[in-house]
Amino acid sequence: QVQLVESGGGLVQAGGSLRLSCAASGSLFRINDMGWYRQAPGKQRELVARIGSGGSIKYADSVKGRFTIARDNAHNTVYLQMSSLKPEDTAVYYCNAGYRSVVTFREYIAWGQGTQVTVSS
Repeated sequence: QVQLVESGGGLVQAGGSLRLSCAASGSLFRINDMGWYRQAPGKQRELVARIGSGGSIKYADSVKGRFTIARDNAHNTVYLQMSSLKPEDTAVYYCNAGYRSVVTFREYIAWGQGTQVTVSS
């Protein structure tokens, strides 16, 4: 089983930057896609950015040009660099990873516990 541990959230003023990190731990697995989702109060969880094992990337339109996703495959870690933050970026940000067991070859999805990002105006 894979566990995801996030870090890097916090409070920042509008226009500022934050960097989120998410490290996957466990044994006998291979990570496929990794990504970040967010959920604001009273809203559904939405995709922010995803990155495939080969490096293909998808961003939500609302963050294009401001956020950058990257991954370190050697350390099973994904990052989200957030710049030009806006109050509407305020949400709990969740790390997500699809992975495959190298023993059973079954595929699973893991979620992190979430990290709060608050952008003040």
